[in-house]
Amino acid sequence: MVTKESKMKAVVSVTFDDCFVVHDIKVIEGEKGLFIAMPSKKTPDGEYRDIAHPINSEMRSCLEKTILEVYKEEQARAPVDEGGTTTEEA
Repeated sequence: MVTKESKMKAVVSVTFDDCFVVHDIKVIEGEKGLFIAMPSKKTPDGEYRDIAHPINSEMRSCLEKTILEVYKEEQARAPVDEGGTTTEEA
């Protein structure tokens, strides 16, 4: 988990069929709620380009839904300290 004040809420890895893994998928808090950002790298011209990403909207929706469900489950399970911060965020 990432600090409460940050727009980035978590960084996750997803394993597909026990044979392929994608690291550094970010859970971001946007103006319209949570969404995922795929791993990317900065190009020489300053733009960011995804390293790995779904190739259709159905897969992207499925991936985002699954990641956000697990993120919310983990948030609900995480113990909270007196300051309102989960101990995983501290």
